Order: sequence, then C-alpha cells, then structure tokens
Amino acid sequence: MRVAVAGGTGLVGRYVVEELVAAGREPVVLSRSRGVDLVSGGGGAGLDAALDGVDAVVDVSNVTTTSARKSVAFFDAVGRNLLEAGERAGVRHHVVLSIVGIDRVGLGYYRGKLRQESVVKDGPLPWTVLRATQFHEFAEQTLDRVPGPFAVVPRMRTQPIAAREVARQLVRLATGPAQGMAPDLAGPRVEQLVDMVRRLLRARGERRLVVPVRMPGAVGAAMTGDGQLPVADAGAADVPGARGSETFDEWLARHVVRGGRSSGRPSVRGG
Repeated sequence: MRVAVAGGTGLVGRYVVEELVAAGREPVVLSRSRGVDLVSGGGGAGLDAALDGVDAVVDVSNVTTTSARKSVAFFDAVGRNLLEAGERAGVRHHVVLSIVGIDRVGLGYYRGKLRQESVVKDGPLPWTVLRATQFHEFAEQTLDRVPGPFAVVPRMRTQPIAAREVARQLVRLATGPAQGMAPDLAGPRVEQLVDMVRRLLRARGERRLVVPVRMPGAVGAAMTGDGQLPVADAGAADVPGARGSETFDEWLARHVVRGGRSSGRPSVRGG
C-alpha cells in the first residue's frame, strides 16, 4: 500500500513516514524538497506524478502564521490541490490532521484549519479528519518564540500528546476505511501550559522569569477553560489509540537535554 504524506519532512510528517515503514507500507513524501509544491496554482506542481499509484493521502502540511487570512489561503489551496489531484489519481482515502478546539477558540490560525476541514468534507474523496491536542513540543515552541530573560506564556489548559503517538494514529486511520470525524486524540493528562514551560526550563537548566498572560475576551476564556480539551465522544475511550500514553514529564525525560534543546523541531499548532 502506497501512502502519500503531505508535509512529510515536518515534525509529525517524519514520524508518519517512520510509522508507515514500520507497518510495511510505502510512504511517498510530498514536499518542495521532493519536487512537489502543494500551494501553487494549476493543481499543485508535481502532485499528479507524485500521487500516481497512491492509495491514501495523509495531510500534515503546515504554515507558520497567526494571520487568519494567510492561514485560510494556505489550507484552502493545499486542500483543494490534494483532493483534485487525488481524485485524478484514484486515491481512495484522504486523511487530515486537525486541532482540538478550533471551533471553540477564535484564533486566526484556527480559521485556516476550519477551512481545511470544510474543503475536505465537501471534496470528492472518502475522508477522515483527526483532531489532536497540542503536542508536548508546544511548550518549547512557546518558550522559544521570544528569547531573553522573560518568557511570556499564555494561560491555557491543554491535554498534550506525543507527536509520535499522533503519527501512529494517523497511520492506523489511513490504512483503514474512511471514518469522517474521528474521535478527538489527546494525551493522558490535562496540563497548564505555564506549568509545562516552567518544567521545561528546569529540565534545560535555564533561569528565565515566566510571565503568565491571559488572552483577552472570549479567546482567553476558551483557552483557560475547556476550549482546547478533547470532546468526550461516546465510546471514544474504546477506540484504539484515542488517548496517548506518554506524559509531558516522560517526554521531557526522553527528549530534553539539560542546557540544550529537544531533539525534535517544534511545530506550530496555534494557541
């Protein structure tokens, strides 16, 4: 079985490729470095050739922006290009990684993810959308956005998950029948982002003053409440892989070297 991975050179994409190989599948990486432009007009340069003989597509493509306009433009273009090329190639299953809470938290980046979901639902291919919570790497991304003696961290409740566990679930879904909206995927424990950043600093052996900041209005209320926590779908606990097992502290112990950075490159997921 051939499975194309859009964004296959990114954090989650690399894990998806590894999990596909481990499962005995043939991954096809869709990225500019492999001669494929997912955004370009005319259906996406190089997509038709890359999707030849592909059975399923896993879309973990990403754009680094907080602008709603840029996010919507990117995910709309990538979604349409992948679906149109997939239909021409006879792809049987289109799987998208999305984010828990994008319909409850009004961030600009999330508007693009909502557009992506809408494009897929209205598209020509059988589809599955997997919404996952923030990755454990999100704490590092937040910390490294602004260097210096102060670490400005938004107040936010999340149930973080290991990126590899997200990849494993994406492969499980891609190699099975289309499900539509899959149960929300989350880690084993609810965390406060501010606390995660403080523990990350201790693990690195760094001394910075953490400044918690609440986002204004409805966005702040949703972020400090349940807006980014998984929806308790009936039977979700019985779905294989619907909850990750690695805690944030376990991730810290495995990935963060004192006095350095983690071994994985942070991935932007809004918030």
